[in-house]
Amino acid sequence: MLISERRKESTSMLKTAITVITTMVAAIVMFHSSATAQEQHPLSLSEAITTGLKNYQNIQAKRNYLNASSALVQNTRNEYLPNVIASVQQDYGTINGQYGALAPVVGATGVSSSGPISASQNWNAAFGSLYLLNTNWEFFSFGRLKSKISLANAQVQKDSADLVQEQFIQSVKISGAYLNLLTAQKLVENAQANLERAVSVQHTVAARTRTGLNAGVDSSIANAEVSRAKLSLIDAKNAELQIRNQLAQLLNVAPVAFSLDTTYFNLIPTETNTSTPVTQNPQVKYFQTRINQSDVATEYLKKSILPGLNLFGILQTRGSGFDYSYNVTDAKYSKDYFEGIKPVRTNYVAGISLAWNITSIAKIKQQVKAQQFITAAYKNEYDLVSTQLQDQLVLADQRIENSLQSAHEVPVQYKAAADAYLQKSVLYKNGLTNIVDLQQALYALNRAETDRSVANINVWQALLLKAAASGDFDLFVKQVK
Repeated sequence: MLISERRKESTSMLKTAITVITTMVAAIVMFHSSATAQEQHPLSLSEAITTGLKNYQNIQAKRNYLNASSALVQNTRNEYLPNVIASVQQDYGTINGQYGALAPVVGATGVSSSGPISASQNWNAAFGSLYLLNTNWEFFSFGRLKSKISLANAQVQKDSADLVQEQFIQSVKISGAYLNLLTAQKLVENAQANLERAVSVQHTVAARTRTGLNAGVDSSIANAEVSRAKLSLIDAKNAELQIRNQLAQLLNVAPVAFSLDTTYFNLIPTETNTSTPVTQNPQVKYFQTRINQSDVATEYLKKSILPGLNLFGILQTRGSGFDYSYNVTDAKYSKDYFEGIKPVRTNYVAGISLAWNITSIAKIKQQVKAQQFITAAYKNEYDLVSTQLQDQLVLADQRIENSLQSAHEVPVQYKAAADAYLQKSVLYKNGLTNIVDLQQALYALNRAETDRSVANINVWQALLLKAAASGDFDLFVKQVK
């Protein structure tokens, strides 16, 4: 019986283990398939831009600044609402009176006891209470509140332009890093191909040297060329790693081995002209909103010296443990708590007031002057940015023209270099040329291959520079698949 039960228990444990292993294997296969599918799907430039705009922390910060300034607009509008203060006070104390002048002390709390004047101090004490409803409404401010709302709206416009500017700059940075990484990956491929050619030459030289057809020095030159090609490959990989890390930071993702869209190597932009003026560049617009906000701030400061019309009203109810006939000879009062907090006297007051701080004119004058200087500084920075972008636009047009010429010329260079390398390698194998000529042909082919790899990318980079200068990012991104 015990043996049978142990067998059943062992069988059950074995089935459980098999189930667990099967599940783990299936999960690993699914994960591997998913990872393989992700690797096979290249990251397009438009997807990279979307990811970067969604994940980048600085853009999220700018968006939060905009949300904060939008909330402050509503807060400024709410300042038009009246102030309504309700207060309930219950206390215990004496009511000794004394003739004399008093003045309020800022930051200190005074005692508002009132009672008859006696010849000496007494310590008769009772409970008292105060129930207060106070309202004050500045219903007309001669444009001060409206100006303050305009200033809050100007801050919203500035923060909104700052967000758009940050998104634009981030899109340009991502596009530039994307194209740079494409170039770096291609240069790694070229360095690998150059190493393979150098190794092929090394094998040929070694075979001919062993048979005595070539001098031993050829083997040394070939070995040195292989080492140089390996070092070049290492440098290319290091550069690719650095640019990959830059792109990952802009996307706020892990610096994985990105698989990118390689169609840019085979295509050139079909449209390079834009009708968008530099003034529409998001960077220029942001500087314009700074000027606008400063102008509104100046107007607000000018209106802050104006008076205000206020409606006010107070309803006050008091209670006291001291009797109305309390005096120095007949001290009628009760120490009963409920007797002291019971409301017994009510007063109200309502009115209208005009308040104006006359000396604020002298105080605000210098603030207005300072704000006008700030506006002038903003205009200087606006002119600087506009001039720089205009010059950059001219440079971009020149670069596009030169890059297009290079793109049309590099196929000729590459074909000539490839033919020369093929010719020299055949001649060398047949002993009709030396290792130096073959090495020069190898260098020429490597340079031509590199130029061919980056020729079309340079056109895209020049177009991106023009899009960044003009602010017409659609000129670049709409030609991107």
